[in-house]
Amino acid sequence: MAIISTLISYFAPVFLILSPFTSYTDQILSIHRTRTSAGFSLDIPLIMLTASILKIFYWPGARYDFSLLIQAFLMVGVQMTLLKVALNNRPAWRGERPFVETEKGRPLDFWRWKAQRPYVYQLALLHAEGPRYPQASLTDRYMLHRYWEYLLFLTFGLLILHTLLQPDGSSLYTKFIGYLGLTIEAALALPQLQANYRARSCKGFRVSVLANWLFGDMMKMGYFFASEPGRVPWAFKICGMFQACCDAGLGLQYWMYGEGEALGDLDIRLS
Repeated sequence: MAIISTLISYFAPVFLILSPFTSYTDQILSIHRTRTSAGFSLDIPLIMLTASILKIFYWPGARYDFSLLIQAFLMVGVQMTLLKVALNNRPAWRGERPFVETEKGRPLDFWRWKAQRPYVYQLALLHAEGPRYPQASLTDRYMLHRYWEYLLFLTFGLLILHTLLQPDGSSLYTKFIGYLGLTIEAALALPQLQANYRARSCKGFRVSVLANWLFGDMMKMGYFFASEPGRVPWAFKICGMFQACCDAGLGLQYWMYGEGEALGDLDIRLS
């Protein structure tokens, strides 16, 4: 038992640090290669970016394990790349079919912002080819930028709060953002679970991502509970257990649905 604990203490931090790359590189390459992000929930980058930014600002007060802080920084970079690739390859932007309005009630259509022009205009904006497509409007540019504006507002808002409050490990603010960030991360699989259930298919969601999530859950649980007391806060342990249960649910969906054709319009998972 002591040998297993020693191995976990040495290798788990390395795995946690590399997990953003091992978990999402294949998904990024798949979207880029197929030129469509159909079947991939945009809520995954939203959840991971929000949770990782909150975890970064949780560290000054909690001083949790340093490998988890490095992981949070790397996760931000990887998820920003994934978000950009997914946005650039949303099916409706390529004119494959119109958007299907399936989710009602999101305030201000949060994280469901849509550009109004065809995909060629988005390329013109993204690659600064304005003169070639002079009809591209400022509205298109604004709708694309709202995703990035949310991340900027969140980051600078937390930075201002930290500067004003200067929280320590015992402050209510530190505990709040810690549990909030980890609870959001624990809900990572929920949008994909819902999307798979509605489509009765796991098509578009890479099995490599799921495999890394499940293996990562095992490594995290072993590392969290094998670490010396105080090194990993209980917030990580509680939320990690919930996340492991959700990931197991995704595994059950793969067993039940496979990667067959989805019921109805695949854009249901993106609109």
